[in-house]
Amino acid sequence: MEWIEIFKAIILGIVQGITEWLPVSSTGHMILVDEFLQLSMSDSFKEIFFVVVQFGSILAVVLLYWKKIFPFNFNKKPFVEKDIIIMWTKIALACVPAAIIGLKWDDQLNALFYNVQTVSIMLILFGVLFIIVENHNKGKIPKVTNMNQVTYKMALIIGIFQVIAAVFPGTSRSGATIVGALLIGISREIAAEFTFFLAIPVMFGASLLKIAKLGLALKSFELLVLGVGTVVSFIVSVFVIKFLMSYIKKHDFKVFGWYRIILGIILLVYFFFIR
Repeated sequence: MEWIEIFKAIILGIVQGITEWLPVSSTGHMILVDEFLQLSMSDSFKEIFFVVVQFGSILAVVLLYWKKIFPFNFNKKPFVEKDIIIMWTKIALACVPAAIIGLKWDDQLNALFYNVQTVSIMLILFGVLFIIVENHNKGKIPKVTNMNQVTYKMALIIGIFQVIAAVFPGTSRSGATIVGALLIGISREIAAEFTFFLAIPVMFGASLLKIAKLGLALKSFELLVLGVGTVVSFIVSVFVIKFLMSYIKKHDFKVFGWYRIILGIILLVYFFFIR
């Protein structure tokens, strides 16, 4: 029945909106959800669905951080916000390593590493790394507490960490970039914000490439399912981003590390001993 597919789109939109921004791996969750809640639609549509719902998550960042990411203010002179332009050049630099890897070897890397074993192992490894990094930083004052203090070198290092997520599913793009930022002395708040802003060109570019490859010729019901998933992803992302920024003002990322470890173990046990 058609309403069941809409219900599935709502659930998948919720999962996307939550896991895209929390450093817990959207891939790991999608694999688990897909095991029990598959869209009864064509494979080509499902590929498009999982790409396009990301637009909802991107729009949430744009809405919440518009004043911090839009460099033009025509109500004052000069109308160009120089600091925002500089920030975007740093973000562009951070995009370069993953873009090179993705454009050249995306299909080969997916064939090699897109499997339950890799996802589970990377969930656990980066979960452990989160705990180690937070324990190492405990009591230390971050060197960077303002976005303007992020240097080009720091941006490039964060971009290199993003490559790990591009190569190994289950790492979590936000998880990898946040770990990289914490390791080089960036505060949790700025690490999270940089990750949010970095996602805009990365996810937008990846989505456009996928759509260009697959096309977007959809039937009316397919468009409805896609629209529902995207809107739900947007709404959930708004609340999740607000929650995360509020949470990390008083807490560290260790809880996400433990969660990743538990999820990785669940995936391994289920797919290799129960399924």
